[in-house]
Amino acid sequence: MAFWRSKKNDSSDDSSNSSSPSAGDDAAGGLFGKMKNGLQKTRRVLGTDIRDLFKAEGRLVDEDFLGELFARLVRTDMGAGPAGRIRDRVAKDFRGRVVHLEEVVETITADIREQLKQDHGDLAKADSPPTVILVVGVNGSGKTTSIGKLSHHLVSQGHKIVLGAGDTFRAAAVEQLTIWAERIGCEIVTGPSGVDPASVAYQTTEKAIEIGADYAIIDTAGRLQTQGKLMLELEKIRRVIDKKLPGAPHEVLLVLDATAGQNAISQAKGFSNAAGCTGIILSKLDGSAKGGVVLPIREQFELPVKFVGLGEGIEDMTKFDPDTFAAALLEA
Repeated sequence: MAFWRSKKNDSSDDSSNSSSPSAGDDAAGGLFGKMKNGLQKTRRVLGTDIRDLFKAEGRLVDEDFLGELFARLVRTDMGAGPAGRIRDRVAKDFRGRVVHLEEVVETITADIREQLKQDHGDLAKADSPPTVILVVGVNGSGKTTSIGKLSHHLVSQGHKIVLGAGDTFRAAAVEQLTIWAERIGCEIVTGPSGVDPASVAYQTTEKAIEIGADYAIIDTAGRLQTQGKLMLELEKIRRVIDKKLPGAPHEVLLVLDATAGQNAISQAKGFSNAAGCTGIILSKLDGSAKGGVVLPIREQFELPVKFVGLGEGIEDMTKFDPDTFAAALLEA
């Protein structure tokens, strides 16, 4: 049996708990500022490495230069495929010429922008509410925190939401999501420890219909992509949601930890197959020098990156914009 809690105002201060939500502050101003701040570590590695290839008088684009450029690009975990395409474009545009840093950076930025193009970065929306969003990912990926930030984003736009604490095997996950619900001011459905997560998902969908919510956002247990039995559980959750609301879930978001680098690729592969993922939230982008991992994710799975986490505050999540990402990645 699941339980739901009404929204309530909670002015208590839980800032001492690093896993709890905190007020965000867009000090940098605007999407570009947030993205640039979030990509500091990646940009420092990539920008510094590329700048080190040049002297004041420029650099001849030959095989040595192209090999060094490729190695530096790979260091951001963008993988050999995307890095190779960037190298080849630089070779096509400049081979045999002496070029300066600005010319190469402009070409790299343009190529990254092209590789990250996606047709549908917006959240899916049901023909009639509620829109049901299932959120999946491994333990430690920042899944529950990402749900809190996404919920805040939607509530700030005037939407009514219900959260479902479907990670019933971790009391800490239920507690954390409950804190988010109280802080944001929204309903949450929970269940006793160890209860079937599918029942929580079902009753969350039911509650969203009952109260006329715009969105139901359902957490799931943080499971490894290699655990076949648990992946079957994800399939069961999808079935019971569809039973209550045909066509749901309308969105299945995979939370990937940017600090995981290339390991995020195997996570995406396992979850994409089992859960029918429709999009990605890239979390912890501010804490990683491996922000380039978004390129091979887009290349291999053609899943749109819908949101990126750029800090620890409640407002430190933003919609992913390929043009802004590409510019911020190499901005000095």
